[in-house]
Amino acid sequence: MASILIVDDERNTCEALAVILRREGHAVSSAASGDSALVCLQDFSADLILSDVKMPGMDGLSLLSRIKSEYPSLPVVMMSGHSDVIAAVEAMKQGAFDYLVKPFGKEDVLRAVQKALAMRAVLVENLALKRQVQNHSARARVVGGSRAWRQVCAMVEQVAPSRATVLLTGESGTGKELIAGLLHRLSPRAERPFITLNAAALPDTLLEAELFGYEKGAFTGALQRKPGRFELADGGTLFLDEIGEMPVGVQTKLLRVLQEGTFERLGGTRTLRVDVRIIAATNKSLEQEVAAQRFRADLYYRINVIAMQLPPLRERREDIPLLVAHFLRHHARENGKTVSQVHPHALQRLQMYDWPGNVRELENVIERAVVLAATPTIGVADLPPHLQGKQPAHVSNDHFVLPGTATLAQIEREAIVQALQRHAGNRQAVARTLDIGVATLYRKLKEYQLQ
Repeated sequence: MASILIVDDERNTCEALAVILRREGHAVSSAASGDSALVCLQDFSADLILSDVKMPGMDGLSLLSRIKSEYPSLPVVMMSGHSDVIAAVEAMKQGAFDYLVKPFGKEDVLRAVQKALAMRAVLVENLALKRQVQNHSARARVVGGSRAWRQVCAMVEQVAPSRATVLLTGESGTGKELIAGLLHRLSPRAERPFITLNAAALPDTLLEAELFGYEKGAFTGALQRKPGRFELADGGTLFLDEIGEMPVGVQTKLLRVLQEGTFERLGGTRTLRVDVRIIAATNKSLEQEVAAQRFRADLYYRINVIAMQLPPLRERREDIPLLVAHFLRHHARENGKTVSQVHPHALQRLQMYDWPGNVRELENVIERAVVLAATPTIGVADLPPHLQGKQPAHVSNDHFVLPGTATLAQIEREAIVQALQRHAGNRQAVARTLDIGVATLYRKLKEYQLQ
């Protein structure tokens, strides 16, 4: 059974088609014009549209154009009289799936409907497979297996499908933009734009223009109309990074968009309406900014619908080997290097360091080491001076190999195997070496069948 929308200003045609289609088990709705069809589609989830070419108001060709723009996977079968064949051919050029010439018989209708629905089924399946691949790729970019990071990822999976505004907090470099991108790619808005704006990167005079756009002549140097980030993100997601740096005047206008979904370009008088999901991020305490009257309390409560705190890297040290492997592969490939290993002494330095710059600082260190390494193995001497220090006496000389072709799961499993061999199976010692909890170790042993 499919849901089919019939669009025709001739009532008899609508009723006759409805009888034919309902007898085949389809759900049917009808509209007398293109405008009423668009309104109907807001509540009626159609699988197929049968539309006449000539109608009062918005005609069939104009409706087809709107459908291809707003519902690209929805097939449209056009209907026309003999005198409108030229219009029907034009409709096919514009993306109509098929057309029926009036008067048509029952078999003609059912044949066209069956073909259109079969095509839609294939298209929907392909889109679903494409989405699965995209989701898998998106998740693969978010590296980590620690308890703290798994909690973040679990919340992302739960929150992503919603329309709720999300506030990401945490120290600089903890991956707020990465998580914002994942929230978008796992949402129903994934096919629409993901637009970013860093409030700290622009002077106050330009920030408002970047957010809302401007008309020609709105200010000196405005030589032509420019859409703002809200317009560009319509139907998708707008990521407002460092929102705590936004001046109070711009905060007021931002609050209006969040509440009403409307705004005007600078120098403009026409009110624009957009459908945008907001994800905001800050490394400041917005509660303290509100108390100091540098951030509007009403805006804070408006964006703090779903709050997600990202842990600093020093609180998820067990993720460091996985992140090192990820960055090692990436930067070796980007720089044309054959570096594929990290000496255990170097890895020990990386795990002992507190990383005030978090994941971003770790990536920079690995990129530097890849570039400077003269051998396939990154050693202590390839690290920045502040990470070299004194060599730990208890670290063995065996290399912990991070192969560029291995998956993160394979690397994690190999790290556990090597630690088990080094400590003769002592679970407590292995957990201390890997800087993870004993419970986490036992879970990993079960997961990798190392019991």
